[in-house]
Amino acid sequence: MTQITRNLRHGLHLALLSGLALIAFAAPAHADTGDTAWILTSTALVLFMTLPGLALFYGGLVHAKNLLSVLMHCLTLACLMSLIWIVVGYSIAFGDGNGAADGAGAYWGGLSNAFLNNVTTDSMSGTIPESVFIMFQMTFAIITPALIVGAYVERVNFAAMLLFSALWLVLVYAPVTHWVWGGGWLADRGVADFAGGLVVHATAGISSLVFVMILGKRTGFPSDIRPPHNPAFVMLGACMLWVGWFGFNAGSALGAGTGAGQAMLVTHISAATASFVWMAIEWVQYKRPTLVGTATGTIAGLATITPAAGSVGPIAAIIIGTLAAILCYGAVVLIRSKLKIDDSLDVFAVHGVGGILGTLLIPFLAGFGAMAPGLGDTTVGAQFQVQLTGVLAVCAWSAIASAAILLTIQLVLPLRVSKDEEEVGLDTSTHGESAYNA
Repeated sequence: MTQITRNLRHGLHLALLSGLALIAFAAPAHADTGDTAWILTSTALVLFMTLPGLALFYGGLVHAKNLLSVLMHCLTLACLMSLIWIVVGYSIAFGDGNGAADGAGAYWGGLSNAFLNNVTTDSMSGTIPESVFIMFQMTFAIITPALIVGAYVERVNFAAMLLFSALWLVLVYAPVTHWVWGGGWLADRGVADFAGGLVVHATAGISSLVFVMILGKRTGFPSDIRPPHNPAFVMLGACMLWVGWFGFNAGSALGAGTGAGQAMLVTHISAATASFVWMAIEWVQYKRPTLVGTATGTIAGLATITPAAGSVGPIAAIIIGTLAAILCYGAVVLIRSKLKIDDSLDVFAVHGVGGILGTLLIPFLAGFGAMAPGLGDTTVGAQFQVQLTGVLAVCAWSAIASAAILLTIQLVLPLRVSKDEEEVGLDTSTHGESAYNA
């Protein structure tokens, strides 16, 4: 073979490789069908948490005369938050901040994707279609303000509730989501929040506390507040939340891989541990293990493992579940019995305390024991500083913004119903319906 022939063959070979590379580079990305199928399933599971899981859980805890009002809150919030998420929420949370003032992109995503502008049917988010990612994150935006429902039940003005929730999604939830998950300033610092200890539970918990302190106590609290009207609903709702939480946590891996399996395993272990420990505490203290208490322990265990589900193993999940039951139980007693704050269904004590606790435990338990993914090379001290910064910033912003929203609403709408309407019950006085007709 002559040198000229060799050169020609070599040139043709390079041209062929270059052409194939250009074709591969130009080809549109294709969704991974396995990942897409799992996130579609997870999306349905997370929506199932609100409708009907949270609705039944909260509905069973209130008086019979207020059951329908709780269901109405959960249903209408699912509708309203969905619309706001499409209009501006997704853009603020996951936009790149284009068009914002210098440095503002670290704090909010801007409005370049308002009404899903710049999103197409071919847009991708990692290995899944962006449309699926938008819908998955929408279900988080639905359940987070719905969690706050448990704080103000049985006395809130329905119109004020809707207005607060709409403003809260735009001014609290979406910006914090950008800080942590959307490439914002806390993400740059390396804060670990796998599925929403800060984004979901801390924001909802702190905002609930602020809401009820401005709203005021239910008439007769605490001496004349009767037990939950339907513990069976509470248990059924808690179980739906437990199942749905697999989509919440394992779905946050955004793929059908080892990360999803790991998150599902530790989520279940933490929930089971916290349920049993809460039951044991009641059994020792009151000599009777209750269904409502055990179900509450389930939610505490689920909320506390949420931020850590991507970094801890089964042994750490047992520790987290145990601490969740002990500390959240103590917070319920402190808030309700000692401080006499009427957070009606213990949103702050369970979700707020649980989410914050799980977030702060990550540096100490990540990588502990078998099957623990860990957090890489960061030191415990350095990571704890980052986690604490995240907790303080998110809690402070949630409190300040929520107070500002509520005080502004008070200028145009009453936050609560009249005493007579509260006495009759919101089912009848607000909605003209009754859950249990004679």
